[in-house]
Amino acid sequence: MIFLSLLKILFLILIFLSGSVSSSLAVDLRELIRAVEQQYTGQSSISEVEMTVVTGHWERHLKMESWSLGRERFLIRILAPIKERGVATLKVENEVWNYLPKVDRVIRIPPSMMGGAWMGSHITNDDLVKANHIDQDYNFTLLEETNESWRIEGIPKPDAPVIWGKIIYQIFKEQLVPSQIDYFDEEGILVRQILFDDVQTVSGRTIPLKMTVVPLEKPKEKTVMHYRKLQFDVDLKKDFFSLGNLKGRR
Repeated sequence: MIFLSLLKILFLILIFLSGSVSSSLAVDLRELIRAVEQQYTGQSSISEVEMTVVTGHWERHLKMESWSLGRERFLIRILAPIKERGVATLKVENEVWNYLPKVDRVIRIPPSMMGGAWMGSHITNDDLVKANHIDQDYNFTLLEETNESWRIEGIPKPDAPVIWGKIIYQIFKEQLVPSQIDYFDEEGILVRQILFDDVQTVSGRTIPLKMTVVPLEKPKEKTVMHYRKLQFDVDLKKDFFSLGNLKGRR
């Protein structure tokens, strides 16, 4: 299951609100982070997303549709603007491909380009591959607890293939959704923040529909992703996530 079951959520709430914090809580922290990282996918999903990228030189607006199946498969295709319609990205496990319709070319993203910007945004190709594996690659500690929220620190495991030196999550207790995620480099310097807003209930799940990525070395820049439609547990098969469908044909 990608999302926590209702029983797991209730179990987490009871443990956290009891005020008992110990090393035995690590497994529960991991499950909570896993749920946060996969809140937009479920077992399967279809969505429409508007993305705005603001840099020091230009501003770009995209409308996209996306499909996901489990932790390992998703497909994203640009709907607008017209000049970029059909540009698409496919992820299957640890592999990522881009499709450029103007030249009818599929490009596999090599490991050396994983740190590159996805669709010109402040999201990297590595983010697309690794986001759903944060719970596997990091060890978690509860840093702070208030009546409203938890602050949870993630430190990468010694052999984890990750680019962040540390991640800190701020999560609201009542809704079990993040308000902010801070990303630190290997020297412990805060380099990126993701801020969450527009929390709504969709198909029985409480989700922040707006996500703003801010690169702190360029504070006037940002990438905003706003989910306009989101449907969970749809009928999708593994063969939907193919190179043929990446190009818009099955």
